[in-house]
Amino acid sequence: MSESAPRTMQAVVSHGPQDYRLEQVPVPTPGPGEALVRVQAVGICASDLKCYAGAAKFWGDESRPAWAETEVVPGHEFVGEVVELDEAAAARWGVGVGDRVVAEQIVPCGECRYCRRGQYHMCAPHVMFGFKRATPGAMAEYLVLPANARVHAVDPSIPAQHAAFAEPLSCSLHAVERAGIQFGDVVVVAGCGPIGLGMVAGARAKSPQHVVALDSVPAKLELARRCGADVVVDIAEEDAGEVVRALTDGYGADVYLEGTGHPSAVGQGLDLLRKCGTYVEYSVFKEAVSVDWSIISDDKELDVLGAHLGPYTWPAAIAMIESGVLPMDEICSHQLPVSRFQEGLDLVADSSRSVKVSLLPG
Repeated sequence: MSESAPRTMQAVVSHGPQDYRLEQVPVPTPGPGEALVRVQAVGICASDLKCYAGAAKFWGDESRPAWAETEVVPGHEFVGEVVELDEAAAARWGVGVGDRVVAEQIVPCGECRYCRRGQYHMCAPHVMFGFKRATPGAMAEYLVLPANARVHAVDPSIPAQHAAFAEPLSCSLHAVERAGIQFGDVVVVAGCGPIGLGMVAGARAKSPQHVVALDSVPAKLELARRCGADVVVDIAEEDAGEVVRALTDGYGADVYLEGTGHPSAVGQGLDLLRKCGTYVEYSVFKEAVSVDWSIISDDKELDVLGAHLGPYTWPAAIAMIESGVLPMDEICSHQLPVSRFQEGLDLVADSSRSVKVSLLPG
């Protein structure tokens, strides 16, 4: 059940903050119950950029140990073709050699309290592709899917970079699920990058009264319209508070979904929400963010929820991409060979020039 693979491959290897190198490394060998995948596309996530830049969340500081490890191939948003697997892996995942697959970001242990309760995305060991030596990521020509990986088949006819977008879209849909959106709600989405655009699409699928998208890049606001926003606000030119209050008889938004990763968006959300509104935080921040917590408690009694990864939303994300309802060619704005990974990171850093940047290792 295998196809001959080369002995070495090109891969990006993290040696620490701002020290990522293109190297020739051995092609990994799958063990029992595992699969070898030829990578077709891997997206560069904002968290990849923050890890590269040295954010304390990944590399630790005086109050926390490092989570990311060195000598690891980055990349957790990927799609590829199965080239080798045994009968146990084929039976577990329902896939075979030649099938196109994606895998969820986390490789859950299956044994901790969270896994046993079905909260596998919060698995205590929290081993994820692209950050730990045990699970090298996909900025390489080949990748091994461990036996505990959560694998999903994808239509082989869609462009690879579109298929790899299942990862960020699943995250967006999880944030939307956390929000508990109701008919008649006014939903505000902060940021029209990959996560924000997915939030817009997911929120629209819940049929609220309005989906309001905020950004400062006109082209991204136009993309948000095509993803389902019926109101867009250029925060560089307009007052988001005035727009939202006009839509809500002065009360404020029912739901605020934060997908920018910018500290100013946190206070903005607290301001835009009505009393007893719902705030959902998805972003990974480079540094700690401070707000007036009295707004959350005494002023408005807000429900403040976190969202992490995309548990149980992958089938819906894949179906949404395969349906053609999203403007995927515009969302997947840049594709580069893996040898130009640094250019890719730079494009992600300049969000005015890109939406979703992908590397194509094959």
